[in-house]
Amino acid sequence: MKRKILLLSALIVSLGFLVAYKYQEVVNNQKEEIVTDLVVNALNIAHYDRKLMDDNFSREVFEKYLEQLDFSKKFFIKEDVDALIKYRDLIDDELKEHKVDFFELSLKLMSERIVEAESYYKEILSKPFDFDVDESIEVDDKKTNWASNKVELKDAWRKALKYETLIEISNKLDIQEGAKIKNDTLVKQQTFEVIEKEARAKILKRNDDWFRRLHQVEHFDRLSYFMNAIASVYDPHTNYFPPKDKEDFDISISGQLEGIGATLNEKDGYVQVVSIVPGSPSWKQGDLKPNDLIIKVAQGNDEPVDVVGMRLDNAVKLIRGKKGTTVKLTVKNVEGNLVVIPIVRDVVIIEDSYAKSVIVKNSATNKRIGYIYLPQFYVNFNQSNGGRRCSDDVLKEIQKLKKENIDGLVIDLRNNGGGSLPDVVKMAGFFIPFGSIVQVKESNGNSEVLRDIDKEMYYDGPMAVMVNGNSASASEIFAAALQDYGRAVIVGSEMTFGKGTVQRILDLDQIVNNKQSEFKPLGALKITFQKFYRIDGGSTQLKGVSSDIVFPDNMMYIDYGERELENHMQWDKIPPSVYQKMNLVGNLEKIKNTESKIVSKDQEFKMIQDKAKKIKEVRDETLINLKLSNFRAEQKKLKIENDKYSKLMTDTNAVKVIPLRADMQFIEKDSSQLESSKRWYKNLSKDIYLRETINVVNGIIESK
Repeated sequence: MKRKILLLSALIVSLGFLVAYKYQEVVNNQKEEIVTDLVVNALNIAHYDRKLMDDNFSREVFEKYLEQLDFSKKFFIKEDVDALIKYRDLIDDELKEHKVDFFELSLKLMSERIVEAESYYKEILSKPFDFDVDESIEVDDKKTNWASNKVELKDAWRKALKYETLIEISNKLDIQEGAKIKNDTLVKQQTFEVIEKEARAKILKRNDDWFRRLHQVEHFDRLSYFMNAIASVYDPHTNYFPPKDKEDFDISISGQLEGIGATLNEKDGYVQVVSIVPGSPSWKQGDLKPNDLIIKVAQGNDEPVDVVGMRLDNAVKLIRGKKGTTVKLTVKNVEGNLVVIPIVRDVVIIEDSYAKSVIVKNSATNKRIGYIYLPQFYVNFNQSNGGRRCSDDVLKEIQKLKKENIDGLVIDLRNNGGGSLPDVVKMAGFFIPFGSIVQVKESNGNSEVLRDIDKEMYYDGPMAVMVNGNSASASEIFAAALQDYGRAVIVGSEMTFGKGTVQRILDLDQIVNNKQSEFKPLGALKITFQKFYRIDGGSTQLKGVSSDIVFPDNMMYIDYGERELENHMQWDKIPPSVYQKMNLVGNLEKIKNTESKIVSKDQEFKMIQDKAKKIKEVRDETLINLKLSNFRAEQKKLKIENDKYSKLMTDTNAVKVIPLRADMQFIEKDSSQLESSKRWYKNLSKDIYLRETINVVNGIIESK
């Protein structure tokens, strides 16, 4: 740990020196140039796979930046691309010379094209579309080219808007046809002309909102596109976070924030309340309600600031604040009354981010199986406000389950994208006496074994780990370690995501010199600085963790995961660590065979396989016919297909869910927690994957 602290300190000192040394050379001391300098220097010094900044590098940045700036190819035309292409081999030189000419030109052109595109959609949507014309639109942006001229670009907008309108019309026709069949007189039967006009009005409103947000994007905001184009050349998990995104990342990884506890969005220029977080300051105060519109925001007794027309993230900055401070919201409620609502800010806990547990059974066994759901490997980097760690919480859940005399345990890491490396090492150690958990390697080739040094085994019974194709990073470390030890059976998708790299967050505000402090906040860089390896020496990079027992799922025929991301790092291996297999999974082959027979005969799993094939077919078909009759015929075919799968995962008898006694005494005192828990229990009761995982754990129990 001491070595890691010294390494990070050296990194910060080095970057600070480089930036200070070049400070006089930064043209006009612009914030954009300082951020660019910091990011490029950090990548050159600290990234695991450092790149030669040459013309090839420049071309990659060029392509990625254009893709990010105009991903749908609805703004630039070939003339614009030609104007920018002269910089294609010069971006590396500009970065070395602290210039941002390419970036500035791209924004100038984009600003001009946004104004032009705004006139396109308004003109196009002012008159009816002809839905008798047999024409198509390509909806996969990667298969389209830049428009040759403005006429071609305007036609691309016409087709895109026609497609959006067609979807709305088709949905409305479905509702009317369904109402006719059911003799539902509450649904008004409208003529096609009225339906088409209302659909265009809806799409017009949607685009008005979108362009209003586009006009609110500030110069510095667009810098993140350029920084991320540079960062993504190194690997797909190295990213620049502008200040707001850094704050959002901290909230997502910690599961908490300081504020009022209301989910907000932007509607017609107003800040609208979408929902209230149960147990939050807003919930406790009681006056703020969903659909209320926030008009003004005041800090304590200060003058209120009008937030109508303000960018949502800027309004959110005013509403969030330190624990214990008061914010006064001037609100237009659903009755149309203006009221002032004072709310004392506090730490808002996003409970869905945290570990939780129940006891589960299925019809095949009376065994009491503990079930722990972990959505991410969360940690609060700022422990001063009482942050939680996933390893601490999981240990508490284990201890509660043991008091309930469980016979086995399931850890659910489905859709868990990872998180804290120290916490996954600690958590994996709960299930072994002590020993190696994972190996990490730095760019200089030095490797280190991260070990569980706590000799206590907190749970020594039968267990399984549930994964899917979205289980990544720390989830893969956990699953791989328990698989290598022979400690648990891994069940789920054929393989996990395949991310075998480690990132750290570098706060750019911490490495600027005093002269540059006026430009704060500068954001942060998430940078890949290590690769991790299984204790057997193999890597999860690209290959992921292969499940011991594979269940069909909706994505089984779709290519996704790390291997589908551009500029991913390659798979390799290192010598294995010293470890002793535990082999606590008896008769695994027998369990595999038993489950294979069950799944092959199970009608729901057969339907899931059929649905997966259909998903692939639909995903591969990216050319959409815009003739109404053809579109409707295709939509009806899809509906017939989808209706086949409507009863999937609806049987609430698949799993019996038993809440823990220790939890119920708290849940029953909180109505919001009670409702949330009931919804969770109901979803678990329909989970056929959990049902089969219980069978797997029962198989381990019986093999002993």
